[in-house]
Amino acid sequence: MIYKAVGEKEEMRKAATVLRRKSLSYLEISRHLSIPKSTIAGWFKGEKWSQEIAKKLASKQRGIQADRIRLMSVANKKRFEKIRESYRQKAKEEFSGLFDKKLFIASLMLYAGEGDLQNANSNVRIANTNWRMLKVFKRFLLDVCGVPKEKIRCAIVLYPDLDEEVCKTFWSKALGIRLEQFHKTQFIKGKHPTNRLKNGIGYVIVSSRELKEKILVWIDLCYKNL
Repeated sequence: MIYKAVGEKEEMRKAATVLRRKSLSYLEISRHLSIPKSTIAGWFKGEKWSQEIAKKLASKQRGIQADRIRLMSVANKKRFEKIRESYRQKAKEEFSGLFDKKLFIASLMLYAGEGDLQNANSNVRIANTNWRMLKVFKRFLLDVCGVPKEKIRCAIVLYPDLDEEVCKTFWSKALGIRLEQFHKTQFIKGKHPTNRLKNGIGYVIVSSRELKEKILVWIDLCYKNL
């Protein structure tokens, strides 16, 4: 910015000082006086009183940001709960049309005993050492729930003495799930590394908030109607 005279520059600086002492930010002063922000920063560089104002403004801004985050968190929580409630309501509406299906009841009771019932996560996850049990649940996912085949994942838990590739191949063939759809294998660490379970523990997993909500509702309705 080119000033017509030194006096004009000094007048602008005085005006900027007045505004700064009123705790305006450099950006606000720049907008008020049409002076580049960099020029204002240069004027007050090294001024302790201005630095104290900067600290107060920064603290205020952090508080504003924290309030915004809290409000967003509350809004998102309400929005997600509304969505989850719609899934639960849909499950109730679908239940009467599914209750007489053997696969539906068998799979829900299997999940009630061996599945992940934690509502805090979106994982529909069931474990068993018997591949037939997991194959039944996989059929439930495909035929009853309409889960695409490629969305179904598998995982295995092994003792250190078991061969990972051999076990993965076993579970892949038994369940009809490609090796590319396996999660990283977990190994059990303990004082007794040898286990008679030659193929380890298998998991069938689908990540779906909607399906998790539905299954939990269906299980509860089964208990009430059986």
